[in-house]
Amino acid sequence: MLDVTVIEDPEAAAVSLDPVRARLLAELAAGPASAAMLAGKVGLPRQKVNYHLKTLEKHGLVELAGERRKGNVTERLMRATAASYVISPLALAAVQPDPDRFRDQLSARWLLALGARLVRDVGTLITGAAKARKRLATYALDGEVTFASAADRAAFVQELTAGVSALIRKYDAPDARGGRGHRIVVAVHPTVKPQSADEPDRPALPVQPEPPAR
Repeated sequence: MLDVTVIEDPEAAAVSLDPVRARLLAELAAGPASAAMLAGKVGLPRQKVNYHLKTLEKHGLVELAGERRKGNVTERLMRATAASYVISPLALAAVQPDPDRFRDQLSARWLLALGARLVRDVGTLITGAAKARKRLATYALDGEVTFASAADRAAFVQELTAGVSALIRKYDAPDARGGRGHRIVVAVHPTVKPQSADEPDRPALPVQPEPPAR
């Protein structure tokens, strides 16, 4: 079972978003189970669960893990193909975000568009690497920092931009024979914290308003 996989097909995305099927995927991510075993957990007849399982299997979201005899019946044990799923913007290709359409480093929506492109591109690369039975060379850095003030945050962003730009200038070799381009995405955004029902969400630092949509 994969840790995470990307859903690119629109029909598969629609299937995964069905509440019952999403619940079945969650159950099967925990371990193999038959339609009869799942029926009691989700509160549906076995025949109905079996119908949903066949639909999930058709779109590659679940697979056969084995079979077992129970009385005069042979039960199919199914398992999820991944522990978690991410829906690629390719599932909504006609309206997928385009970061090149509107570039604004201070826009949260532009950051979201970059994130969507990251999911799309890496998902496509994973699919290609799996078909070619090759490993995909990637790198990611994730961390948190608490800024004492908005001024410190601005200074951090300025130094980060200068440092990354210097590295790009140092190692960029667009004319190198056999070289391969790589995309670099660096993002800074406030952390999302759990929110109690009686406490409104308050940003930790002043947020600069976004420009009107163009």
